Amino acid sequence: MKTATLTLIVFLIAISFSATAQTRLADSLRAELRKSNEDTLKVNTLIALSGSLVKTDAKEALLHANEAKALADKLGFGRGQAYALKSIGMGYYFQGNYIETLLYWQQSLETFQRIGDRLGIANMLNNLGAVNFNEGDDEKAIQYYLESLKVSEEIGDKLRIATALVNIGAVYFNKPATHGRALEYYLKALPLSEELGDHDAIGTSAVNTGEIYLTRGDDTSALFYFEKALDAYRKSENGNVPYALNNIGKVYAKRKNFAKAIDYQQQAYELARKLNAKLEMSQSSIGLAETYKQQGDYRSSIAAYHRAKDIAKEIGANYELKFAYEGLAGLYRKVSDFENAYQYQTLYSAIKDTLYNAEMDKRLQALTLSFDLEKKQGEVDLLTKDKALQELDIQRQKAIRNATSVTGLLLLLLAIGLFNRYRFVRKTKKIIEDEKERSEKLLLNILPYETAEELKEKGSATPKQYEMVSVLFTDFKGFTTIAEKLTPEQLVAELDQCFLEFDRIIDRHNLEKIKTIGDAYMCAGGIPVANTTNPVDVVRAGIEIKAYMDRMKAEREARGEDYWELRIGIHTGKVIAGVVGKNKFAYDIWGDAVNTASRMESSGEPGKVNISGETYNLVKDQFSCTYRGKIKAKNKGDIDMYFVES
Repeated sequence: MKTATLTLIVFLIAISFSATAQTRLADSLRAELRKSNEDTLKVNTLIALSGSLVKTDAKEALLHANEAKALADKLGFGRGQAYALKSIGMGYYFQGNYIETLLYWQQSLETFQRIGDRLGIANMLNNLGAVNFNEGDDEKAIQYYLESLKVSEEIGDKLRIATALVNIGAVYFNKPATHGRALEYYLKALPLSEELGDHDAIGTSAVNTGEIYLTRGDDTSALFYFEKALDAYRKSENGNVPYALNNIGKVYAKRKNFAKAIDYQQQAYELARKLNAKLEMSQSSIGLAETYKQQGDYRSSIAAYHRAKDIAKEIGANYELKFAYEGLAGLYRKVSDFENAYQYQTLYSAIKDTLYNAEMDKRLQALTLSFDLEKKQGEVDLLTKDKALQELDIQRQKAIRNATSVTGLLLLLLAIGLFNRYRFVRKTKKIIEDEKERSEKLLLNILPYETAEELKEKGSATPKQYEMVSVLFTDFKGFTTIAEKLTPEQLVAELDQCFLEFDRIIDRHNLEKIKTIGDAYMCAGGIPVANTTNPVDVVRAGIEIKAYMDRMKAEREARGEDYWELRIGIHTGKVIAGVVGKNKFAYDIWGDAVNTASRMESSGEPGKVNISGETYNLVKDQFSCTYRGKIKAKNKGDIDMYFVES
């Protein structure tokens, strides 16, 4: 399993206090706040209060952090602005909202850079790296960590040097081929942490070192480091005790001492639940599931995996979600529940593609090859120049004996050389231009033009919030039943035929395709360029998709063949849009509007376009609609829904 994510965050931002200590500290800061003036001291007190509440009440923590930001802006207090932005990001982080976290932490970093606070810069670079690490973007994470290490070494801050070393090691630990590099970084961080006497740093370095030895099959060394980590964490108010307990459980499971393994891992889960540390709750549940599976208790293992899956989905922990999907797929196969096995294998494959994709490796190899070619070309140019100089020297000596004949020969050789070089340069330039054009086409095939341009210019794309976006979902009714009657080739051909037509329809209406998930299709209007026509555009596209499926149904009925029916759901609201992923770029959208649109689809009927009340109010003058009443939608309560008739 991936190295301790929350351990890294706690190590960086020092938030996990005991419940009693949190309450005591928060009460003390509230009392201090009541007698404070509108000055920089109040800003610092608000930031401290936000930090004391962030694990127990993230909403109140956000309230105080935003209050600190407003007062710091009013006072022109740069350092307060930077730490307030950092605190706002923490509030979103502990709510599992990584998009908002990145936005505010990036602003915090820029503010620290503006005021020249290098300690703050090192800290925020590490924090930004940790969020990208949690989301599976190892490439971006290690860039932030290396920058943080450089700044930390320049200012001589040993604690942040140790932190960066551990975090870099964590990235290398993600792939078995680089475990040796990971161990080098962990073993550099551990003695530095012991020298500082920082129990969090000792615990983090030790637990990660133990994980390396556990993957190598050296359970004795692994147990030594896990127990060292547990001892260090217990001496600290903010130690990640659940993670150490979970790993000790893994060692005993490897030794077939299942009772002891379950005891440690159950302790880990209960402590994480008490601290509301959801990432550790998910990791402990996966540890329990693995132990139950080794023991042969498949029912308990499935239950533990489901619990881990639900928590990981809630906080967006992609690595934990991958392990849960993989475990469930394998267990359902073992108990002959092939429908669930297929479902979770599909989910596992999808998230695995997001986290580990060979396409980026190929692109990196292409970049490396391009660099090597440029370097080789430079060497060829130097050799060509040296050769030309040598030939000129020889010709000069010969010119003494026979000036006329040698001059003619030199001119001929020079002309041939220049012509060959001209041909070589033209050929090389054509290859480079062709590769550039091909890369441009590939990039525009997976990202909107505006986002692709920003990505090329800045190296990253900033997530953006849109006030009015219309989101459309489709899903086939009876897909599994018909799919069972088709070969894999026929199934893919059927889906491809439908989705190609959907693509053509949404292109005509200037909509943006977001993704397909199995037999589901998702698109949106009003992004990446905002507009006010998107509700009408999306409803028109939905009607055209319905008409296309009606034609297919009629044709298949006439031939006596099975046919698919389609549910279509549309909702309009606010979303955040941006690029996610490392190896395989994906333009995606998030927000309550996306979830509501999905509920419009699942609450609709086959052959109908089901829209929400919000969308209806924006399109009622353009379309004839039938009011369905208030329909109960999962996790959304009662929602006004309408069928679009024409």
